Amino acid sequence: MFTRNALKQGLALAAILSATPALADDYAIHAGRMIDGHTQKVRTNVTIIVDDDRIAAIEDGFTTPEGFEVIDLSSSTVLPGMFDVHSHVTGGLRSRNRMAVLPERIAIQTAANMRAILMSGFTYVRDVSGNIDVLKATQESIDSGIIPGPRMKFTGYSLTPTGGPADFSKAMDPNWVRLDGADTSNIVNSPDEAIKAVRERRQRGAEAIKINASGGVASTGVDVNRQVLAEDELEAIVDTAHSLNMTVAAHAHGHTGIRASLLAGVDSIEHGTYSDEGDYKIMKEKGVYMVPTLYAANEIREQAINNPDNFPPDVRDKAINVTPQMSGNLTRAYRYGVKIALGTDQLGYKPLGDSAMEFVYMTEAGMTPMDAIIAATGNAADLLGADDLGRLKTGKLADIVAVAGDPLADITELQRVRFVMKGGHVYKTGGAPVIED
Repeated sequence: MFTRNALKQGLALAAILSATPALADDYAIHAGRMIDGHTQKVRTNVTIIVDDDRIAAIEDGFTTPEGFEVIDLSSSTVLPGMFDVHSHVTGGLRSRNRMAVLPERIAIQTAANMRAILMSGFTYVRDVSGNIDVLKATQESIDSGIIPGPRMKFTGYSLTPTGGPADFSKAMDPNWVRLDGADTSNIVNSPDEAIKAVRERRQRGAEAIKINASGGVASTGVDVNRQVLAEDELEAIVDTAHSLNMTVAAHAHGHTGIRASLLAGVDSIEHGTYSDEGDYKIMKEKGVYMVPTLYAANEIREQAINNPDNFPPDVRDKAINVTPQMSGNLTRAYRYGVKIALGTDQLGYKPLGDSAMEFVYMTEAGMTPMDAIIAATGNAADLLGADDLGRLKTGKLADIVAVAGDPLADITELQRVRFVMKGGHVYKTGGAPVIED
């Protein structure tokens, strides 16, 4: 049986030794059903003891240690805070004139996006291509409690060659001065430039790197089957990133870009549309994750069909013809035994905060609801090196969410998160945000 006094004595000593902050509120969460995020087992009628920012114990039955506040989720399903490992949290400005979007406007939009993401039950995101200064300021503001939001890692703008998918100067008059704060330090055309770009991103706060290994659906002028970074550039990026303890995510649709990225040693393949069995074999042997991003596939296809004039002709054609192939990639990768992590790649055509729609697409592609949940919790935490998160387990950080029904019976329950706790602090309960003084 968990005893409060024993834990308090241990934490008090730890506080003296490490100057930890004062303890937060203590809770006894009565969970009717509990999904732990890393096993297939569902436990019923358990108590999760939260002391300060961590899970101190998980006990059978509904218990209430003296001095702990009860959170009654006895008719709900409780699970770890969820991850979106392929996010664009500065998005939501697609309908506006890009040349008129200032960094300040992006920052305000990002703050609103982060609040919406947290309230939807996603307590961790990895942003994979955005204004690095806005992202760093947002991360610091969340960590210091100025604004609410999920935990975050970010890459800055993805590394790409001249004319590649993330070369934002394409089709732009060079006399224009860019007003959205974008720089050109993400353009690399040699191994030396690639090494410098990785080091610069690390210095500016990035903990991960995203590369463009192939053309993209949403970018004009580059076929998705074309490999855009050379093998020596890919190897330089991966070796440098890994030496700095950074993970590397490879945007890759076409087979040649996928294979080159895998041979270079990336940590995840984002999209992976035209992967073949040989690619899956390498991924399984090396433990490389597939991030299928089916939300973005459906989002941009819907936009291209309904608003075709809003897209360059090649982007419109790719959105309609390439994206349906992305679901089949997940089906094949999952059957082969490749590790899957959830990432939406929301492109900003819709308001951010509905990342849980990805679960619907993943299960339609053949994943079981439990495996889809693990892709967003334990697997995602493993990919990002977030060892303290993604699992409901004694000693882990208390990022905990809950839904009223059973997501294993109806995966859409995850779109209706009723309770959100991050680091032992309650941000949403009874379906409503908690406003703290």
